[in-house]
Amino acid sequence: MSSRSLFLVGFLFCTAMLAVAGYFQFVDHLEPCPLCILQRVFVLFVGVIFLLAVLHNPRAWGIKVYGFFAGIFALGGTAISAWHLRLQNLPEDQVPSCGPGLNFMLDNFSLNETLEMVLRGSGECAEVLWTFMGLSIPAWTLIAFTALALMSLAQLFRRTNNTGLGYIHYR
Repeated sequence: MSSRSLFLVGFLFCTAMLAVAGYFQFVDHLEPCPLCILQRVFVLFVGVIFLLAVLHNPRAWGIKVYGFFAGIFALGGTAISAWHLRLQNLPEDQVPSCGPGLNFMLDNFSLNETLEMVLRGSGECAEVLWTFMGLSIPAWTLIAFTALALMSLAQLFRRTNNTGLGYIHYR
């Protein structure tokens, strides 16, 4: 599969993830917790990088650069999903109390303070509102981010035939 095709598949996968998240929120009325929203932001970042790669259609090092940045954001999303899943599996007496909503935090705290509070998690992040095949939304998101990270790493470590700089190479 060409690198452009793989970037396109990654972009479409991210678009599907965001569409499913929108369905859960606006049709099923499942309100996302702050960690869910943060995971959506990381899906959006990965998707935008993949889309830019599709539009740019880079060669050699360009493929690796897009793969690197998409991989960094996919791994960040993987870490957040894993943390969210951990919160959902804490014993009930260890679940943190519910905190303020994300809008309140953004309005009243600095971005660093807000991110720190979001990453700490809250009781609402520990609720399991939906499952499929025994897995919650953060578990499925963890699987999806792992797939995105693997797609990105495949691009990063893809062998290329030329440097992309227009030089002619002789044997």
